[in-house]
Amino acid sequence: MELDEVDWKLIGLLQEDGRLTFAELGRRVSLSAPATTERVRRLEQLGVIVGYRAVVDVRRLGLPIEAVVRVRVRSLDTPRFRERVVVLPQVLDADHVTGDDCWVLRVVCPSTGDLEAFVELAQKYGDTTTSRVFSSPVRNRAIGRETSCAVGEVPRS
Repeated sequence: MELDEVDWKLIGLLQEDGRLTFAELGRRVSLSAPATTERVRRLEQLGVIVGYRAVVDVRRLGLPIEAVVRVRVRSLDTPRFRERVVVLPQVLDADHVTGDDCWVLRVVCPSTGDLEAFVELAQKYGDTTTSRVFSSPVRNRAIGRETSCAVGEVPRS
């Protein structure tokens, strides 16, 4: 799939603000609103753009405790872990990974007691390691053409 510079600009703009109108997007990339609409629809049909969502501050929703919970699930328990833990609403992200751990979960809770209860549930399926999140200097970074650069390589303008 070949994306041109306009496609990349549209992707970047929509990652910054998914509520921009097609007219405003078009102004920013020097296209008409219909041409912009066609481009965005094509990116959606190709599966490059898979959705739009609001980004919320979980602390303002009464969920000030954030943690990364790594779980080494026993292989026979994987289906039950998926059905009983991964689906819980406090799980914001769940990554099935390689290495010592099987799962890396990012969770939010209203209190440390609730986090403790969550970890105890996860421990029914294997060993856990829990790390409280102090801050997140990088969160939901936009993907751009420069993302594919090798480490240390200077992105082309």
